Amino acid sequence: MTTQLRIGLTGGIASGKTTVAQRFAELGVPVIDADESARMVVAPGSPGLAEVISKFGESLLTADGALDRRSLRNLIFSEPGRRLELEAILHPLIRAEMEHRASVASGPYLVMAIPLLIENGGRGRERVDRVLVVDVDEQVQLKRLMERDGGTMEQAKAILAAQVSRAARLQAADDVLANVGSLSELRHAVDQLHQRYVDLARWPKDHTGQLT
Repeated sequence: MTTQLRIGLTGGIASGKTTVAQRFAELGVPVIDADESARMVVAPGSPGLAEVISKFGESLLTADGALDRRSLRNLIFSEPGRRLELEAILHPLIRAEMEHRASVASGPYLVMAIPLLIENGGRGRERVDRVLVVDVDEQVQLKRLMERDGGTMEQAKAILAAQVSRAARLQAADDVLANVGSLSELRHAVDQLHQRYVDLARWPKDHTGQLT
């Protein structure tokens, strides 16, 4: 852990994490996004893509040599055991990519947007100083998922069931952004957190990396 304050941004699918991350970026905060890093490590011609195709087959390649993400997503949801195989390949690559980007980031603090931050027993918690959870009611998540992806209620419920529970996320949170109002209200809440994090970044840390 560096001396730079790290905020781990997480939340359930369709909770508003992207909106929150965008607002932090607008405020000049370095935002290191796990999903963006995940795309980079399986870019056409990358070693990561070669390893995925070696494990899962060339049927997951598009005509132009890119990863067919929809086919891969369908595969791991239909065969849950294969999801663990995929994560074993990608997670170390994604983590290394994010750590590299963090090492060159400037500013009093940075945001690491990691949807799976507290999955797998919360091992990702060691990568950040504070956990910020964007929270929303599960019924709202289901509605947004169906509107966004055009799927059924059953499909949306299956996606939520594959994630850590809302209660577990809230228990792991140091800070919670309740996305229950308007877009402007959510952005204002981010602005308030930004000032708080700037202030916290001035505080010393002990050897564990926790704020003292």
